[in-house]
Amino acid sequence: MSTTSDTISSISALLSLSDSQYRIYDIGRRVDKISKEQFEKIEAAQLPYPYPIQGHALLAIAFWQKQSASPYLWFIKLPLDERGLLNQGARNHFIAIIIEALGDNLTVSPTEQQEALLKKNPYHFTPVQYKLAAVNSVVSSLLKQNASKFYAPAQSYLSGDNGWQYWQEIGVQGLSDFAFRLNEVNNNDTLANALSYLPEQVLVPLCSALENITLSAEVIMQITSRFQREINDNNNTAAIALLRALASSTEHPFSHEFLTSLITNKALNDEILIIIAGRLWPILSTEKVLFVYLEHLIKDNDNELFSAIFKDLVAIPLIRPVLLQAIRSPKRSPDLAQAIGMLFKQ
Repeated sequence: MSTTSDTISSISALLSLSDSQYRIYDIGRRVDKISKEQFEKIEAAQLPYPYPIQGHALLAIAFWQKQSASPYLWFIKLPLDERGLLNQGARNHFIAIIIEALGDNLTVSPTEQQEALLKKNPYHFTPVQYKLAAVNSVVSSLLKQNASKFYAPAQSYLSGDNGWQYWQEIGVQGLSDFAFRLNEVNNNDTLANALSYLPEQVLVPLCSALENITLSAEVIMQITSRFQREINDNNNTAAIALLRALASSTEHPFSHEFLTSLITNKALNDEILIIIAGRLWPILSTEKVLFVYLEHLIKDNDNELFSAIFKDLVAIPLIRPVLLQAIRSPKRSPDLAQAIGMLFKQ
């Protein structure tokens, strides 16, 4: 079969023509699956990108041939326009580079020359370690492959049987594999029991993995309980990590009540305000909570922080209509009205 970039108008079409099975994930904020139907609409500029970050879509695409158990992974960073739609020119350029390097068979082993072409691809990026670990975990879980060799030591450590102080051999990939296998054996109970005791060196990377998982009520209760303890001890690093762990669980009643109460009743530092916008944004989808959150942002007259977070939130399709309604609302405080005014003077 001979194809050219002229006849392939989308990444979806490119993957289908190569006879590949594939899955698409957003990895800009959390690791979120994007369905094929949703991605086709995104590519056709019929839907704004659901999880934009700094004006871009950060994608992980896993694809494999039916007869092969070994998936290929692409990490792609594509710009979005001011409406949050995929930049069609950049997408087409990406396709052209791939076809020039590999033709229509995406699963050939590239020659050195082809490898050099692929490496020059301006849309390729390397995810941070914990995101890469999460993608590896989700793909191996999807394909029903065995977890990495790091899984068993992490599972054994989290059981607590050998003592919480012996964490030095535990790896990020093992913790990630554990997080993506909470429905196996007794992993959920093991996690709920461990959360009170984990040293920060394990808690922080584990929470980075848990941010991609919908958690059980027991685990959420343990996370919120540990958060209160860390906040009382002024341990901001652990507190931030624990908030992140709730990122895919904001709709659970326990999380929702906890986060709403946190935003409504507590003084919040800048790092917590940033993590709410970056990871916990669904909690801001009602005008009432959003107003309180915006008041936190302007408490120190920090126009820079307010501007940066406003630009981040207004790009998220879920939050955009609520935020635009809120900034026009007669219910806004004089201070908030002033901050919004400053925003539009820039």
